[in-house]
Amino acid sequence: MADAFAPLRAALARPGRPSSDFDLNPGTVLPEGRLLRPAGVLIGIQEARGGLSVLLTKRASHLRNHPGQIAFPGGKVDATDADAAAAALREAEEEVGLPQANVELIGTMAAHETVTGFLITPVVGRIVAPFTSRPEAGEVEEVFSIPLAHFFDQANFHVEARRWRGQLRRYYVVPYGPYYVWGATARILRALADRMAG
Repeated sequence: MADAFAPLRAALARPGRPSSDFDLNPGTVLPEGRLLRPAGVLIGIQEARGGLSVLLTKRASHLRNHPGQIAFPGGKVDATDADAAAAALREAEEEVGLPQANVELIGTMAAHETVTGFLITPVVGRIVAPFTSRPEAGEVEEVFSIPLAHFFDQANFHVEARRWRGQLRRYYVVPYGPYYVWGATARILRALADRMAG
């Protein structure tokens, strides 16, 4: 039986380039000596009837930061976390009820710098067995999956712009049905698509 994850493993074995929220905004002047907070997010991939799908969340609408946005499970690296992968797995268990033992780590991608001062390490993992999601009500409004093939088609990505802190900021979007995937989540998925394209 063919390993559906083999192309993904091969792609992650190839070198990748760092990404950032500033990729489409080359004129951005970043302050010298800025301190970035390390974080990890889980790109959790599971086998579905139609192929592979990626686990995503819709953040709760009452949150102060990024309310209602589509995001990977994850968060900042705590002092008790061994590394960004440990943080991503811990946060995924807390946010959506995904047991850490149910994730087989495939690899990590180059870090992504956000406009909010985080250095995010995307951690790619295979969700070994089906599980029943339990959204953490304080943070997560919805847990859902989108076919990974949608994100591997670079034609599905578009660039949009809006004013942010007085400047026009461009960013990737990759909508799917009712879900408007944009910002850092879309940029990380675009980086993964680039890796898959070789």
